[in-house]
Amino acid sequence: MLNWWVIIMKNRKAIIILTSIIALFILTCSNEYVNAQTVQTNITDVVLVKDTIKKVSFFKKIYNYFAVSNKQSGKKLDISVIGGPHYSSDVKLGLGIVAAGLYKTSANAPLSNASLYADVTTTGFYLLGIKGNNIFEDEKMRITYNLYFYSFPSYIWGFGYDSGNNNDNRSKYLKISTQMSSSILFKVADNFYLGPAAGFNFIKGSKFTDTVTYSKFKHISRGINVGGAIIYDSRDFIPNPSKGFYFRFVQNNYIYSNSKPYFRTAITADYYIKGWKNAIIAFDAYSEFNYGHTPWTMLAALGGSYRMRGYYEGRYRDNNMIEIQAELRQKIYNRHGMVLWVGAGNIFGDYGAFNWKHTLPNYGIGYRWEFKKRVNIRFDYGFGKKGQSSFLFSIEEAF
Repeated sequence: MLNWWVIIMKNRKAIIILTSIIALFILTCSNEYVNAQTVQTNITDVVLVKDTIKKVSFFKKIYNYFAVSNKQSGKKLDISVIGGPHYSSDVKLGLGIVAAGLYKTSANAPLSNASLYADVTTTGFYLLGIKGNNIFEDEKMRITYNLYFYSFPSYIWGFGYDSGNNNDNRSKYLKISTQMSSSILFKVADNFYLGPAAGFNFIKGSKFTDTVTYSKFKHISRGINVGGAIIYDSRDFIPNPSKGFYFRFVQNNYIYSNSKPYFRTAITADYYIKGWKNAIIAFDAYSEFNYGHTPWTMLAALGGSYRMRGYYEGRYRDNNMIEIQAELRQKIYNRHGMVLWVGAGNIFGDYGAFNWKHTLPNYGIGYRWEFKKRVNIRFDYGFGKKGQSSFLFSIEEAF
């Protein structure tokens, strides 16, 4: 009995992943099996048949809900809810839930989207947030927003590549964060937008196990950011593009109550092309540059669920960061698909401190299930340097 328990514990990541995917696959395929069965009965079987119907009706309702979730409902506001287990190296085993909505602000507007998301894990991490893209008639204006709160029993390795590369530097602390970012963009030409950007940040670090190293840093950062954004966007559908180009340049000035201001320049470039049948090839490049008096809580942090998937978010952090990735998205059957990706990232201090040898590799594999029309639920397993890996559950594509 003990040997079985040891085997299970050693392979718990794979078991969690496999169980999640099998459960979802069974859910989407179960209707075919139920419909294939022929129920034969007579008068003496009436009670038995009624009891059987009552037992399967609940699961039938669940299946019917997901069976039509990716169909166009014709409603002004089409809302669906889904949840599922996930596992990652930073938050461990957890349960996430997402309520996703698609809607139009007018008859001549493309689909807008909004998502309410929540998460809780065995490490004590919990998260609640809302994000979306609100697109107006003839795409003359769009509003983007993301507001979230989380409490995260986290690890920190220090600052810079060398600190993050040495596992002996790891220490624990509690990170509490509330952040909001938004922009109002006006169309000035075909696919070209510009407008103001603003946000709010509150980040607190506490319960440091390495009090000697981090006692000299301010543990609370709160303030606002104001700036502007320039965007070129020819994507055909924001949550899951199949073609087009997206470029975003955002310049922000961060003003904090307990420190001097600092500045951040963030640049994103994405490109999507159709490959062979049911295949999409996507490319993503992202760079972030912080200068001035940047608080340690706001340094560029490599890793997470969107880029450099598989790395513990914030293990490698510094003033500046550059990341690239390429992803193959292949639809396999009906609502099921797979992805493969490769990528790389680099963090550095001053502009002259960039070192090619500090480039970190990244690769991974993922499963996709079409939750709503062209809106996917994703299960990703990413890998990085020094045996780092992470299993991620989320809605919409990483980029």
